[in-house]
Amino acid sequence: MREKTELQKVSEETIRFMRGKYVLDEVGDGKDELKFRRGGKTVLTVYTREDRYDFLVIFGRQEREKFEARRGEFPKKIREIYDNSKTYHDGKWMSIPVMDMETLDAVKQMILIKKKPNRKPFPKEQAVYGDCGHRCDLCVHYTGGTVNEAFRKELQERVRRVYGLSPDEEFPPCKGCSNGGITGKFDCDPIKCAKDKGAPRCMDCAEYDCGKASAGRKAAIEARSISADDITWAILPYVDNQYGN
Repeated sequence: MREKTELQKVSEETIRFMRGKYVLDEVGDGKDELKFRRGGKTVLTVYTREDRYDFLVIFGRQEREKFEARRGEFPKKIREIYDNSKTYHDGKWMSIPVMDMETLDAVKQMILIKKKPNRKPFPKEQAVYGDCGHRCDLCVHYTGGTVNEAFRKELQERVRRVYGLSPDEEFPPCKGCSNGGITGKFDCDPIKCAKDKGAPRCMDCAEYDCGKASAGRKAAIEARSISADDITWAILPYVDNQYGN
């Protein structure tokens, strides 16, 4: 497997952070702009450039006060951008070039100043877990146990919408890992990987979470639009540690 570039790591971690912390619509222009927003208020705008991402963060008066109280915690580059950015009637507009994880970590703290996390995971009372650690009961393929048909129908519609599937797209049924998974042959790639390393399940592997257990849509900054609700139902159940143990 080819090692990820620093820019790929920035892209993936940005999406994991924004989706994992916040319930926000992702509004893309289909080209190079992606906004994370809800109710007309934008928390973050990301512009894709050839060699970097430009993060646009706008601080109102209260956010500026919070930042200034903590400015010593931020790298010199961030402090300089903050000081040199103009303040308009609607706030201080800061365009921050992000090419590495260190800068992204600083921007994440700025986003936390901008908005408190509001993401709440699905309840775990009826949770069913696969050997890879994901929530089977939130998976569009799972048919084991007691299946809520209304829930399953809504989930299928959302998955079709997110992944651009046709209305008549069928989802192969899965009764769970103990029954062989989707194919019934116990040949799931993550589980095969775990057993090759001497572990009965991914969660028992010394390298867990290595990312190989991920399923569904991979995390990456894309200038496409996805609703906050569709992200909750059709993407996050397949993200490591989002709705897991």
